[in-house]
Amino acid sequence: MKKITGAISVLLLTGFAVFQFCVKPPDYPDEPVIDFKTLSKNTMYQATFGQDSVVITFSFTDGDGDLGFQDDQSSIFIVDGRDSFSKPPYRIPYIEQQGAGNGISGEISIVVPTTCCIYPPPLPPCDTVNPPQLLDTVFYWIQIKDRAGHLSNQIETAPITLICKRQ
Repeated sequence: MKKITGAISVLLLTGFAVFQFCVKPPDYPDEPVIDFKTLSKNTMYQATFGQDSVVITFSFTDGDGDLGFQDDQSSIFIVDGRDSFSKPPYRIPYIEQQGAGNGISGEISIVVPTTCCIYPPPLPPCDTVNPPQLLDTVFYWIQIKDRAGHLSNQIETAPITLICKRQ
């Protein structure tokens, strides 16, 4: 009887240890969720002074792990918050789905080229000769899309100061 009780105790302890150390897959929603993290810098020269850029980093989670496309389909969408003008879209590289628990998470960093200062009408943007202001501020709205067509929430970057005229 003691051997049976001992064997049952060992089985229960082994079962408890197995359940205790099992890794539970993350419980993310099927729609991607993104969160703004950082900017590489907070000032840029406007486009007419040559190529300047900023690196935007944001985190992501996706419950079914279906991010990225095998073709050239766009999956990162950026909009200038000043005038709602869309920047050229980006694409996330194809991420292979893994097993039954497909939840994934990580960070994405994208290089966004500079843009023009926007002036009050009727002045055209990008004027560097007689700009009515020396600085402008831009921020971006970002959203991603997965292979199922689910759109993420929309995030807003921190403000970026544009230098309209070199001194």
